[in-house]
Amino acid sequence: MDYAFSNAQHDRAGHLRKDDVWRTSDVRVLLIGGEHVATVGGQGLRWIPIDEAPEGEWIFLGVKDDQRYAAVMVDRVPEAYEPVSLRMIGPTIAPDEASLAVHAVGIAQWHQTHRFCARCGALTDLAQAGHVRICPACGAHHFPRTDPAVIMLITDDQDRAVLGRQPVWPEGRFSTLAGFVEPGETLDDAVRREVMEEVGIEVGEVTYAGSQPWPFPSSLMLGFFGKAVTTDIRVDKDEIAEARWFTREEVTEMTASSELLLPPNVSISRWLLQQWHGGEIHGKWA
Repeated sequence: MDYAFSNAQHDRAGHLRKDDVWRTSDVRVLLIGGEHVATVGGQGLRWIPIDEAPEGEWIFLGVKDDQRYAAVMVDRVPEAYEPVSLRMIGPTIAPDEASLAVHAVGIAQWHQTHRFCARCGALTDLAQAGHVRICPACGAHHFPRTDPAVIMLITDDQDRAVLGRQPVWPEGRFSTLAGFVEPGETLDDAVRREVMEEVGIEVGEVTYAGSQPWPFPSSLMLGFFGKAVTTDIRVDKDEIAEARWFTREEVTEMTASSELLLPPNVSISRWLLQQWHGGEIHGKWA
C-alpha cells in the first residue's frame, strides 16, 4: 500500500499503559490540538522532551526503535510550534511518523467528544495512558470508537469507473463513492447498499482492496472494488449531486486539463483510482 496512514510503523506497547509506567525522562512528545499537530517548518513533526511539554491530557503512543513516544492534548497548538492539520501534512511525512500521528489524532478526536459518560452523564476521567475513560459516578468504562466506512471503486463491463460529486464540492471534483456501515450489515452489503442509494446502480461482485485509518474524526476507511450489474445512473440529489462513468482515457485527458479534479493523494480514494487506472494520475486535485 502506498497511500497515507496505510502501514503501522510502531509498537503500541499496551502493557506499558497501566500506572503510567511508560512515563520516563526520555519520552518524545508531540503536541496536538484537534487534528493539528506541531511541526518543524510545516513539514516534519516536532517532537519535544517530556520536561518541556505543556499541561494537558496525555496519550502514550508506543515504542519505535526502543524510543518511547507520547502526545499531549491541548486546546490549540501554539503558533510557535507551527501547527498544521494532519490531513495536509500526512502525505509528506515518513511512514513511522505518520503512524504515530494518526494514532495520536484519532485518540484525541475521541477524547474531545466523549468527556461525559454515555450511561449517566457524569464527567469521566482519563485512564490507561489515554486509551480509556472511566466514569467516577457509575464505574462505566468507555473505549475509543472507530466508525467503519466503505469506500469503493465500481466498474462496469466496459471497465469504466463511476465517480460522483457531492453537492458541496466545486464543479469538476469527483471521487469514488463511500458511506458508513450500518448496524447488522456486512461490508459487502454496505458497498451494494451505498452504491444503490447514491447512484442507483446494482453491484454484484465485491472485492476487498485495503484499509486506511481516517481520524477526521474517527473512521476506518475500508476500500473495495465492485462490479456493476446495471449501468443506468440515478443520483439521489442529496449526498450525490452528479455522477458519471469515466474511461481511463477520459481520466487522463480531463485531469491533465484540470477539467476533472480528483481526491488528494492522502486519501485511499486516490489509490483505488490509480489501481484501476494503472499508474499515477497527474493533474490538480481538490
